[in-house]
Amino acid sequence: MAGCSERGDRSHLAETSWRFERIDGERPASTDAHLTFDDGRIGVNVGCNRLGGPWRVDADNRLYAGPLAQTEMACPDPAWNQGNAVNALLVATPRMNVEGDRMILQSSGHTAELVRIENAKEGRQGD
Repeated sequence: MAGCSERGDRSHLAETSWRFERIDGERPASTDAHLTFDDGRIGVNVGCNRLGGPWRVDADNRLYAGPLAQTEMACPDPAWNQGNAVNALLVATPRMNVEGDRMILQSSGHTAELVRIENAKEGRQGD
């Protein structure tokens, strides 16, 4: 039941940070692109805009994120397009596959490949 709680899945994702390695098959425009899972809150920074809101994982390994608040700064491409792709991915209730320090989020329209950041605090710089 913890995976279905409104406060997220504390067993293996809470208090973890992940670096985006690929967004729809492309390297992120920003080397600081990351995703964090805190106690019941998800935080995302893909380049210039940030997303945040509640999250949970269901029994079928689908990530439910939202409603998400987003900053709306003008960004140069490709950071703008990658930020929009990640936003669309997260609101589409993506399938999540975590194996060791690697995670894949996949919806019908977008895919993200991420790697766990050793020190969870490292991924929160600039949030």
